[in-house]
Amino acid sequence: MNQLVQAIILGLLIGGVYALLASGLTLIFGVMDVINVAQGALLILAAFLAWSLWHDAGIDPLVGVVITTPAMFVLGFVMYKLTVQWLSGMPASMSVLLTFALALVIEGAMGLAWSTTYHAATPDYFDESYRLGAFYFPKAQVYGCGVAVGVLALLYLMLDHTWLGRAIRALSENVQSARLVGVNVRGVAALTFAVGVATTGAGGSIISVLYPFLPGSHYQWISRLLGIIVLGGMGSLPGAVVGALLLGVAETMTATYVSPRWATAVPYMVIMIVLLARPQGIMGGKLREDVVV
Repeated sequence: MNQLVQAIILGLLIGGVYALLASGLTLIFGVMDVINVAQGALLILAAFLAWSLWHDAGIDPLVGVVITTPAMFVLGFVMYKLTVQWLSGMPASMSVLLTFALALVIEGAMGLAWSTTYHAATPDYFDESYRLGAFYFPKAQVYGCGVAVGVLALLYLMLDHTWLGRAIRALSENVQSARLVGVNVRGVAALTFAVGVATTGAGGSIISVLYPFLPGSHYQWISRLLGIIVLGGMGSLPGAVVGALLLGVAETMTATYVSPRWATAVPYMVIMIVLLARPQGIMGGKLREDVVV
């Protein structure tokens, strides 16, 4: 019984981190119908930036979030202006092709800058844990989950209590109606994409402490993120949170009771099962294509 509870605790902690990682991807899709396959590569790029700050300047990766997040926001804005904005009005499949090409470019750039070997940030608390009775709470995961929840709370406040947040929500509901009430569609889309990419700044900083990584790690992460948003419902932020927690627990349960090797297969199994049983996900809505104009 203790082993089961311990696995659930670890799953929820890592699920909280996954929720932050998936939030940017589902936000971009929900507003722009763009499937940003480059999100995994951007996540690993942010992890390399956090590692460099820790290795070269002694800045804790979780503190470095205040540097990596704005940096990734700027990069996301530039990426949108140079490439993604030209996808307006095109099928979502075109966004997959373009962003996959961007992911390959980013992977190559990371290989040139940091080599293709594994990296990992190991601050003092890296291998320490809190203990509560018979249960252990690894400090790195506790701190990482805390940072993730804090960033998610700020994202929620931005979406719910600011003009930009209202404009983003209006754009996700109906582009033409948003334009009629004075929303600058292209400007808001650019900021939405930049905010979605900015979440990789915080997420990558957390990942740099929790997992070893190398440029090619982005394939593993984008599959995990796609599994989360497919499970939760494409474009649904609450669904991304629910899907992330469920996937986190599923991975730790698989690693505990089956094998750690099989844990990496969980996202692919989730995608397959959800697409067969409930394509809209847990909190996604069905689309009546027969009445769409």
